[in-house]
Amino acid sequence: MSFALTQEQEAIRENVDRLCAGFEDDYWLEHDRTGEFPEDFYRAMADAGWLGIAMPEEYGGADLGVTEAAVLMHTVAKAGGAMSACSAIHLNIFGPHPIVVFGNEEQKQRFLPDLIQGKIKSCFGVTEPDSGLNTAALKTKAEPSGNGYVVNGKKVWTSTAQVADKILLIARTTPVEECEKPIDGLSLFFTDLDREYCDVRLIPKMGRAAVDSNEVFIDGLPVPLEDRIGEEGKGFRYLLHSLNPERILVGAEAVGIGQLALDRAAKYAQDRVVFDRPIGQNQGVAHPLAECWMELEAAYLMTMQAAALYDAGEECGAQANAAKYLGAEAGFKACTNAILTHGGMGYAKEFHVERLLREVMIARIAPVSPQMIKNYIAERVLGLPRSY
Repeated sequence: MSFALTQEQEAIRENVDRLCAGFEDDYWLEHDRTGEFPEDFYRAMADAGWLGIAMPEEYGGADLGVTEAAVLMHTVAKAGGAMSACSAIHLNIFGPHPIVVFGNEEQKQRFLPDLIQGKIKSCFGVTEPDSGLNTAALKTKAEPSGNGYVVNGKKVWTSTAQVADKILLIARTTPVEECEKPIDGLSLFFTDLDREYCDVRLIPKMGRAAVDSNEVFIDGLPVPLEDRIGEEGKGFRYLLHSLNPERILVGAEAVGIGQLALDRAAKYAQDRVVFDRPIGQNQGVAHPLAECWMELEAAYLMTMQAAALYDAGEECGAQANAAKYLGAEAGFKACTNAILTHGGMGYAKEFHVERLLREVMIARIAPVSPQMIKNYIAERVLGLPRSY
């Protein structure tokens, strides 16, 4: 059993780190201030071919695994851009997975090359204001109309919708009362985010201002039949195939942010002298940082185990959920301790650790809450009764 990166994976880490070095702290601080999408960074990642790291080679991708994608996203997060950098490209990495697995050849040819080359941006229209994590309770409807559908409804927390050309949209095509299971009757579409029928409203938020989050109000959006992915009514099951990769990648990103914060805290603790000695000489400062290192390393190993299981085609639900949970918790703790280590200066934007704390919070909240992960582990791993 080896825990070392392969030569190919190490090359990914080195090349991505080199690319990200061209986007320094001031770049991300300015985009955090203005809320402007990091187009230069997005373009650089696309031009280097990284958006297609896990996409099939015949459509322009690298045909690598989730393990390599996790190495990519961990490196991006740790390089300084944190969640702003990751979220700018995140959906391109895992989002097209249902198209790859369930789309027909015409759809793959039509969509995947442009996504991989960064010619189109996409957003993810799943969450709704009244459903939360209960995806089976989605109310957005896609009703038959001519040779396609008309969609009406609303979505929330739709990232990059301000700049997106396309939306991966799930909507109910069969009333829930006519379905055998609540998760039946939902269909998946990859279609134009047409502003004539979609009102996209920005949600001002705590962090990651450079990558927008939105409410999307859909009023009569026409969707051609050829934009439906797979069979009608099976959209929720198609989405399940992308859940584990997403959780693995979020875990890797959270670990990267935590390690970045820890590196900055350790350097500050070495350089900052109070009472004629560096503050890192005090165990009250040093021990919390040592704990963070151990917890981040453990979370990273769980993330890589989950990725390896996924790439081997083995069951990895528990490990993927654990990777997301452990990465988010360890990343949050590291960012918190980085601020405390900096003292008052940790509250100042010029030291960047406050930005890292605001951004790592996302990994604790989304795409699934820590409580729901605990429920999953209790029920699926430990065999305990379902609590909800």
